[in-house]
Amino acid sequence: MLDIRLIRQDPDAVKKGLLRRHAAADIDGLLKKDEERRSMLQEVEQLKARRNSDSKKVPQMKKNGEDVSLLMSEMKELGEEIKSLDERCSLLDQEINEMLLSIPNLPHETTPDGLDDRDNVEIRRFMEPTVFDFEPKPHWEIGKEKNILDPETAASVTGTRFTFYRGLGARLERSVMNFMLDMHTMKHGYTEIFPPFMVHEHSMYGTGQLPKFREDMYHIEGTDYYLIPTAEVPVTNMYRNCVLNGEDLPILHTAYSACFRGEAGSAGRDTRGLIRQHQFNKVELVKFTRPDNSFEELEKLTADAEDILKTLKIPYRVVALCAGDIGFSSCKTYDIEVWMPSYNRYVEISSCSNFLDFQARRANIRFRDGKGKPEYVHTLNGSGLAIGRTTAAILENCQKADGSVEIPEALRKYMGIDRID
Repeated sequence: MLDIRLIRQDPDAVKKGLLRRHAAADIDGLLKKDEERRSMLQEVEQLKARRNSDSKKVPQMKKNGEDVSLLMSEMKELGEEIKSLDERCSLLDQEINEMLLSIPNLPHETTPDGLDDRDNVEIRRFMEPTVFDFEPKPHWEIGKEKNILDPETAASVTGTRFTFYRGLGARLERSVMNFMLDMHTMKHGYTEIFPPFMVHEHSMYGTGQLPKFREDMYHIEGTDYYLIPTAEVPVTNMYRNCVLNGEDLPILHTAYSACFRGEAGSAGRDTRGLIRQHQFNKVELVKFTRPDNSFEELEKLTADAEDILKTLKIPYRVVALCAGDIGFSSCKTYDIEVWMPSYNRYVEISSCSNFLDFQARRANIRFRDGKGKPEYVHTLNGSGLAIGRTTAAILENCQKADGSVEIPEALRKYMGIDRID
């Protein structure tokens, strides 16, 4: 959520930022409602001061034997007027809050200009795209041939865009997850969290999924619960309405979770294989930092996510998302894209973002140094990584001419084998 004071002080800068995002918001309408609310609050305070002053006169007038009926009648009218203004203020508060919740974060000055993913800027690469001296197979064909991925049975049990992992497929997915968590906790210094896979509506608002992405969420009918689209939601909201000790920052958490997304509007895209599922596994990285070093922490978080693919020796690249392509809550995002031979292109496997105080304002997460005034933290997160997409990338990039799949060396102690025959 943007600071209303920023919008008041420099509405043109806010409009310029939204224009860079190619996003629309009624900033003038918001400011008009804000001015009306502040004027009304001032009027209410004046009326309350007058009522308080009059109420102090009543005992003295009674003591002097004076008639207080007229004064009491005027005070009653004042009370009714105050009540009416308070109700109107409350409605304005609600309208202003709803408008603020619908406004995306502003892109950082270092975020490139652009309309969509075609305008994203490549920053660096690791290894060159895998080249084969035979015709490579897509991971969904490998999975079917090896009987390790079974979307057909999942479709009969649940529906499309779900998969049963069988045998070595299940072991590979689990090995990738454990490898990632071990890397992030033992090497990168994150504290592991195992969060709930359901949260209530307030948590979804806190991280920015609601109200904008309601159609993509899985809501549990008859409850206030939603299935999480990412572990970012429960892990960030662990500190909702908290004041953290400044000495504890940065706080680094990593978490495995299943993720659930409706993928509304994505029909026809990536419908085969593990790339775009309604349920998928992911290891998330979440940081709570001081405002003065959050961009430094973004670089570190991105490097931590990259380290997974470097260790697995799978080709990837890092791109800076343009202003028109960054997520609703983000001010700056790096995407890590893994090379997928079946697509003959790079495919997103992680998004690493700095949200500044945007989520912290929504979730009321602050920190304090000593006895100083509490400040909002900056929140960051990124996939470290999407597990199913990593599994798919291994199957495709590590396949051999004889049809086997070589297990990356870093995973062999988890798998207990060197290859899938």
